[in-house]
Amino acid sequence: MIKISGIVITKNAENLIAGCLDSLSFCSEIVVVDNVSSDRTRDIAEKMGAKVIEYSSDDFADMRNMGMKKAMGEWLLYVDADERVTSALREEIIKSTNNPTNKNVGFRIKRKNFYFGSAKQNEWPYVERLERLFKKDSLKEWYGQLHESPNVKGEIGELDGYLFHYTHRDLSSMVKKTIEWSKIEAELRYKNGHPKMTWWRFPRVMVTAFLDSYIRQGGWKVGTVGLIESMYQSFSIFVTYARLWEMQEKLKMKNEK
Repeated sequence: MIKISGIVITKNAENLIAGCLDSLSFCSEIVVVDNVSSDRTRDIAEKMGAKVIEYSSDDFADMRNMGMKKAMGEWLLYVDADERVTSALREEIIKSTNNPTNKNVGFRIKRKNFYFGSAKQNEWPYVERLERLFKKDSLKEWYGQLHESPNVKGEIGELDGYLFHYTHRDLSSMVKKTIEWSKIEAELRYKNGHPKMTWWRFPRVMVTAFLDSYIRQGGWKVGTVGLIESMYQSFSIFVTYARLWEMQEKLKMKNEK
């Protein structure tokens, strides 16, 4: 019987996938849902023994649902290519999924982010809690194209071990990701009838994003890294809303013809 299926969604992650799969070596099987990578991601994953499913989609929930369909485990553990399961979390997952008295059908996992490297000074103060481990028969589906969420029936517990997230590794990859994701973000807001992007909305959303990152999340505690990351969050949200403004302007010009 397959106890735990590790599920990873990827796209062009040849420099990340090996470390991710190494941290999932305790899983009974690993399912990689690859979004038609053009690099060596698929080859690396297959050589490491993962079951690789090639699946093209711009919908993150759709990708996670595909992993759920292909996985055979009693429990499903979702991890991204730039994340690593720590040894403490691994032991806790094994213990929890083998506990006969456990009544939880899923668990939230603490995620610690690292920006611009893995050194202690790159560790972000704010710790996220994400639902990533589920009993397969209790996970109904994932929903949400970009910021996906699970639909789970039953009690969700908490794990204390950390998932390490090596995000925003360098400015080049950050800008590339912003260009890709901002288009999807803007399209979602456009389709949902977002109010017209007048000039005053731009400074409002940019200042809000900066303060959330720098003050609420504690970016000020990590010096230069915190300042750069918080300013980048402001820039990223600006790009999203500038794209939205552009879409609204195109519709306006079309209607005026």
